[in-house]
Amino acid sequence: MTRAELESLVDRRVEALRSHSPQRLAQLYADDAVVESPMFATLRGRKAVEESNWAFFETFPDLEVATDAIVIDAPRVALFMTYQATHVGEIFGLPGTHRRIHFPVSHLLTYQEGLVAHERRIYDFTGVLLQVGVLRAKPA
Repeated sequence: MTRAELESLVDRRVEALRSHSPQRLAQLYADDAVVESPMFATLRGRKAVEESNWAFFETFPDLEVATDAIVIDAPRVALFMTYQATHVGEIFGLPGTHRRIHFPVSHLLTYQEGLVAHERRIYDFTGVLLQVGVLRAKPA
């Protein structure tokens, strides 16, 4: 895949995130895609990806995303973003707190034939738990 093709796929991904569309996001994955996620463990297949996105948007219905950086080394893409949202639904077994949170997210993507074949999601898990009140930290 060319750099331009990968840039176009990333643009489609960001737009699907911004429009809160689990179906459009899932269409960007191969039928047998594997996604490693701190929130959803290891997902296998497009259907599991779509279901996880439904759950994510239920937890954070007002999700806002900002793209911080994109690194392309075909067929891989590293997408660095910042998410902001209100914690409404369950996350890590914790019911919604209605707290506004923000956290950095990295998506490490490998594309094959124009679709995501593998994704590793990395985010500030501790920061999320602090913001929703599960953990407490002393000020520095």
